[in-house]
Amino acid sequence: MGNFLQDISIKILPLLWAITIHEVSHGWVANRLGDPTARLAGRLTLNPLKHLDPMGMLAFFLTRMIGWAKPVPVDARNFRDPRRDMVWVALAGPGSNFAMALVSTAIYHAMLPSMQSMGAGGGRSILLPVFLMVRWSVLINAILGIFNLVPIPPLDGGRVLVGVLPERAAEKYSRIEPYGFFIVIALLFTGILTTFIGPIYGDFVSLLHI
Repeated sequence: MGNFLQDISIKILPLLWAITIHEVSHGWVANRLGDPTARLAGRLTLNPLKHLDPMGMLAFFLTRMIGWAKPVPVDARNFRDPRRDMVWVALAGPGSNFAMALVSTAIYHAMLPSMQSMGAGGGRSILLPVFLMVRWSVLINAILGIFNLVPIPPLDGGRVLVGVLPERAAEKYSRIEPYGFFIVIALLFTGILTTFIGPIYGDFVSLLHI
C-alpha cells in the first residue's frame, strides 16, 4: 500500500499537467480557428480540476497506458474548413504532449549530473522527488502522445484519419466512433495495442536517453 501511494504521489502531478495541457491545446487551437466553444465553456484554463475525469485517471494508473480527461467541447460548424481544421485541433493534443516530453527531457538531463554527484544528504532527498516527477513527465507525455495518435476515433489519431480520408471513406470510417472506446479496450487486453505502440514508445524514450 505504501509503495502504491508513493507511486501516485510521484506521478499525479505530471499526469495532471499532461492531460491539462493536452485538452487546453485542443481548445486553444479550436479558438484560434474560429470556434470559441471551449473558451466560452471555461475550458481554456490550466486549472486541472476543470479537465479531470476521475475514471480516466484511475484507468491510467491501472493500465499504465490508457487515460483520459474530459474532452473539451468543439463545434466544427464554426470552422472555415471543418475537415481540415478538425485535423489541426486533433493534432494539437498529442503535439502538446510531445512538446512537454521534450521540455521535460531537457530539464531531466540538466538535473542528472547533480543527482549523480550528490550524496545521500538532505539536498538529495529534497531534489529526488522533483527529479522523479520530471522523469515521469517525459514518460507520461510520451505514452499519452503516442496512444492518442492510434487511428481509432474518438482518439485524436482517428479524428486525423477521418479528416484526411476521401469524404465518402471518412464518413464510413467515422461511424465506428461510438464503438471506438470498446475497440481500444479489446485491443489493449488482447495485447495487440501494446504490440503496436510499445516499440514506438520504447524507441522514442531511448532517443531521449531516458
